[in-house]
Amino acid sequence: MEAAGPCPLPANESSAGGRCGAAGAYQEGTPLGGKVVLAAALALLTLATMLSNAFVIATVSRTRKLHTPANYLIASLAVTDLLVAILVMPVSTVYTVTGKWTLGQVVCDVWLSSDITCCTASILHLCVIALDRYWAITDAVGYSSKRTPRRAAGMIALVWVFSISISMPPLFWRQAKADEVSDCVVNTDHILYTVYSTVGAFYLPTLLLIALYGRIYVEARSRILKQTPKKAGKRFTRAHLITDSPGSSSSVTSINSKAPEPGSDAGSPVYMNQVKVKVSDALLEKKKLTAARERKATKTLGIILGAFIVCWLPFFIISLVLPICKDACWFHMAIFDFFTWLGYLNSLINPIIYTMSNEDFKQAFQKLIRFRCSG
Repeated sequence: MEAAGPCPLPANESSAGGRCGAAGAYQEGTPLGGKVVLAAALALLTLATMLSNAFVIATVSRTRKLHTPANYLIASLAVTDLLVAILVMPVSTVYTVTGKWTLGQVVCDVWLSSDITCCTASILHLCVIALDRYWAITDAVGYSSKRTPRRAAGMIALVWVFSISISMPPLFWRQAKADEVSDCVVNTDHILYTVYSTVGAFYLPTLLLIALYGRIYVEARSRILKQTPKKAGKRFTRAHLITDSPGSSSSVTSINSKAPEPGSDAGSPVYMNQVKVKVSDALLEKKKLTAARERKATKTLGIILGAFIVCWLPFFIISLVLPICKDACWFHMAIFDFFTWLGYLNSLINPIIYTMSNEDFKQAFQKLIRFRCSG
């Protein structure tokens, strides 16, 4: 799929010099068996994206423990990724396999707008989630009173407003007639829009994510160093055990024995043993557990940022470079399709990372699965 917006790949609408504008070039030479395999693989990816995000939404909605502003942002991300799987990926599957647009101008406009809006919203959701996490870590006391469902709803609304502002402009200059549509692309002659859309939908959010996750990592690392105990979570103390015979109890370790002490009136000898008693330190154990959680959270943030960049960076490099270099650049159409679906793959990865790295989500998720299986 090719366009200049955040999700569709850019393409010169001219096919001169074998450029990527000839959308059906490589599909026409693909055997039927290859097309069937490709269609099946893309359909499975689409179905997996639908199911994973639907389960996240159902898990949050059915589990009262997860009804928090932070989890509302994750659920909103899942709704956005679910829309990508429902509105964008099925049509893109047909377009990728056939290599030719046959659904007409109206469907093309709706599809491109949905594609750009939903993919941009998915990316921007990662930013608001990171921003929420950043405030929660750096201003834990002050932000706890501000971290409300209403604030989360406001952040989500801003995401959608900005996403729509990026997807709308191409609709105003798209004037091709229905019988002329063989490729569904955004006109890349408007270079200012290309720069605006790619910078607004990816490059600025990426810089923001790197800055936020960098600060979060430093803060989390600082907490880990403060909370990690220098010794194990057990410590020893010395005590005296008074017995009526030499030696020690089976539950303690004898260090040494002193001489018999004068006993009772009956004259029975009394022995005082110095023992080493093992004491559980609840405070050290708690700090050790907290440090482990901080390490896990920091690792999760690295995975999230890494997956986002790997999935979207190749697509947006081409999205920005190709319209600028024009005929000086050449890319095979299969590369465009691969990078497009690599970006869509992020909508499947998001629910996996955000839920599987959270113990509360995993437990609620398992309960939901058992409930559906038993039902």
